[in-house]
Amino acid sequence: MSDIIHAHVPFSLAADHLDYMIAKGVHPEIFLSADALDNILPEQVESLAASFAANDITCTIHAPFMDLNPGSEERLLREATRHRFRQVCAAAAILRPKVMVFHPGYDRWRYGEKQSSWLKHAMESFAEVLSLTEQTGCTIAVENIFEEEPSTLVTLIEACSHPRLRHCFDVGHWNLFHADGVGLEEWFDALGKQIAEVHIHDNRGDRDEHAPVGEGNIDFDLYFELLQRHAPGAVWTIEAHNRESLERGIRNISAISAKVRGA
Repeated sequence: MSDIIHAHVPFSLAADHLDYMIAKGVHPEIFLSADALDNILPEQVESLAASFAANDITCTIHAPFMDLNPGSEERLLREATRHRFRQVCAAAAILRPKVMVFHPGYDRWRYGEKQSSWLKHAMESFAEVLSLTEQTGCTIAVENIFEEEPSTLVTLIEACSHPRLRHCFDVGHWNLFHADGVGLEEWFDALGKQIAEVHIHDNRGDRDEHAPVGEGNIDFDLYFELLQRHAPGAVWTIEAHNRESLERGIRNISAISAKVRGA
């Protein structure tokens, strides 16, 4: 099991959960929504960063994603996306996350034969993110969302060819959207060495329920074996909807990962 577990928490609730995080040894993945980025003051971010530093808490950041697309064909949507990305990079300069997670925005049903156009725009968007976070030094991890197989993410990461641009593997999304024949082994074979962070939650393949590990149909014995083999240094983030689900998830993960390590 990873020495540090991160848990998804909106920026607006991070300070309220600080005592809980300290008591439980859980570190936050701060979600900065568009509304949060428009309304928070720099001193609020600085106060939260100071609290983290004083209590030896590390953080990761989840960038805004709703209706955004870094590779959009539409210029105005690209500009809106890059505006949000600049805002979250400014917050990252204060919070100094280990990893910052972004959604890629690609959907093969929407783009069809225009993958190369999406790729060109996405490369430009992430080149700006990488430039803006150079002083921060954080890893930029692109998360799988609707990807049925990993080739688009492989192409983006290889085309950008930057050591800080990596992959965030969301196993729940994989379970929902992967194509027949694209099992966990195939995904890890393609992107395992690029995985900087994982989002860990379960489902039964029909909705994104964010259930605790072991309460859906994902083969987590295999998952943790592959994670140990391909990406032992990845950040582990549990995406739970409440504290009770988070704590069940931590217990279940601990039991399964211990069994895998002892095998």
